[in-house]
Amino acid sequence: MLSTSDLLAHTLAETDFHPRLPQQRRLYEAAKAAIHKQQLGAGSKLPSSRDLARDLGISRNTVIAAFEQLAAEGYVHSELGSGTYVSDLQAHSASMRGVGSAPHTPRAAAPRSTAASVPLSRRGQALTSFAAGPRFEIQPFAPGDADFSSFPFKLWQRLQNRVWREARADLLDYGQSGGYLPLRQAITEYLRISRSVKVQVEQVMITSGTQQSLDLCAQLLADVGDTAWVEDPCYWGARRVFEARELKLHPITVDSDGMALEEADLATTPKLIYVTPSHQYPTGAVMSLKRRRELLEVAVRKQAWILEDDYDSEFRYTGRPLAALQGLDNDDRVLYMGTFSKVLYPGIKIGYLVVPPALINGFKSALYDLQRPGQLMVQAALADFIALGHFTTHIRKIRQTYGARRELLRRTLVHQLGAQLAQTVTISSEESGLHLVVELPDRVDDVALEKLAAESGIQVKALSTYYLAPPVRRGLLVGYAYCTPEKIAYYGRLLAAVIQSGVR
Repeated sequence: MLSTSDLLAHTLAETDFHPRLPQQRRLYEAAKAAIHKQQLGAGSKLPSSRDLARDLGISRNTVIAAFEQLAAEGYVHSELGSGTYVSDLQAHSASMRGVGSAPHTPRAAAPRSTAASVPLSRRGQALTSFAAGPRFEIQPFAPGDADFSSFPFKLWQRLQNRVWREARADLLDYGQSGGYLPLRQAITEYLRISRSVKVQVEQVMITSGTQQSLDLCAQLLADVGDTAWVEDPCYWGARRVFEARELKLHPITVDSDGMALEEADLATTPKLIYVTPSHQYPTGAVMSLKRRRELLEVAVRKQAWILEDDYDSEFRYTGRPLAALQGLDNDDRVLYMGTFSKVLYPGIKIGYLVVPPALINGFKSALYDLQRPGQLMVQAALADFIALGHFTTHIRKIRQTYGARRELLRRTLVHQLGAQLAQTVTISSEESGLHLVVELPDRVDDVALEKLAAESGIQVKALSTYYLAPPVRRGLLVGYAYCTPEKIAYYGRLLAAVIQSGVR
């Protein structure tokens, strides 16, 4: 049987045993694990701190510190003039149940609960059935992912360090006025110039991203059971938010001109209308001016709120970015939202929401009361990033990179698919966004092709899975932003072979 010193030495020698912890904490963890496993039983005497330090080749102070932590948590106890002993944890547990309690009857241990065995609510089961997270990992051709490896880390670090050096106590608070004022001012100027948004700084709220912006809108502008018009096919994140707030989703068909309202749609009365007019997700369609004006008129007539998600407006590779729908709104029915997760990096978790003047106070209050936003230090660094011109420079750089990658992917697929499939397979030609759509014949099972592509390490998405109503188009969403030219050439050939097998 191993001595205490040998047992602890063996554990500490394991390379994967808390390698990043300080030595005294590793010794504490090793001793605690041995006690829990009953490798060191109750009443076992531990070596003296001097002997254990010598046996393990560490300082005596390290051993003493570990012993003191074990004693403080009740794992060991010292007896004056005798030494340090392992405590009887079971006896301690029994005493904690109190004197005079009923005799303890041993029973079989209850099975450890797991996420699968704990029943969720009906709403919880519905919301988790899609499991979007694992399906949208960074892999070749995953749609919607940006190449955040090109983010200027060192520059960003300098900006953050400067903010921290200022040691402003107010930046450690939650933030009670809709976000850090200089950032809201910078966003206001950016939206006026680049997106033709009609906005005053008071209308801008800083959120943790589009999901939170949508959730605030759903909570504050609609009640349970109200109707929300959504594009069909629809962005899965918006759909999940509205379902979580128990809204009734009414899908409206999207064609090449965007959301196409029909008489049956106009017979319903929505509280919310969710649209991505500048670059519809997932089809890539751009809403025509005629459709935009019609939608604004309908919103006024039905007293509905339009939620404009401008998620990737920065990524237009030819010509100027299209003006926002909000800029055409003369009746204050549009709430405009954007995010920095696509242009900077996903984990920054900063977005913005522009609300009509009549909603400013309500949204500002709810943002603070319901969300406790915080992150003012990061907001301050971002404000400097924009004000000093780095944001514009970064966008220009990645726009060139993504545009080149998009063209390379398109050329690769066209070349590999060949002329024989040119009449049956269509590759989207919109010069914007972070993905393109390979549209397939109706007879092709795009879900099966998605699974087949996954077997080759390619994460594309089936277009049909974005529909709420029965799908009217089949295809694959193919991302190109987070994929180097070498990978595009290699995986593009593999994807073309998958498509060929499905079409044939």
